[in-house]
Amino acid sequence: MDVTIYHNPACGTSRNTLALIRHAGIEPTVIEYVKAPPTRDQLVKMIGDAGLTVRQAIREKGTPYAELGLDDPDLSDEQLLDAMLTHPILINRPFVITPIGTRLARPSERVLDILPATQKGAFAKEDGEEVLDVEGKRIV
Repeated sequence: MDVTIYHNPACGTSRNTLALIRHAGIEPTVIEYVKAPPTRDQLVKMIGDAGLTVRQAIREKGTPYAELGLDDPDLSDEQLLDAMLTHPILINRPFVITPIGTRLARPSERVLDILPATQKGAFAKEDGEEVLDVEGKRIV
C-alpha cells in the first residue's frame, strides 16, 4: 500500500503514527515537512481531502502562531496558507495520505481509519497507552 506521512520526528504524535503504520507492515514514504514542506497545491489538497478548514490545519503550540497574529479571525485562508508555507512548523502534523483517504492523525490512532486491517498484534504508544490488543484490534 502506498502511504505518505508528513512527519516531524520531534513530535510524539507523529512518531506514534509512523510506528502504527509500520506496525501494519507498511513502510511509508516519510516526508519531514519542516525540511521539505509541501507545495501550496499539495497543502490545499491535503487539508481538503482530510475534511479540514485551513484554520483547523494550523498548529498553535510550539510555533510562531501568536507572534504572527494568526489568531486574527479576519485573516483569509490565503493569508494563513502563506504563513504555513513560510513557517512549515505551523502545519499541524502528522498528515497521512493513503489510497483509502487522508487524515490529520491527531490522535495518532486516527491513522487506523485509513490503513488496511492488517495490524500485527498489540501496540502501545510511547507513553504506554494501549491502542491495539494482542489480536491487533483497536481498543476503544
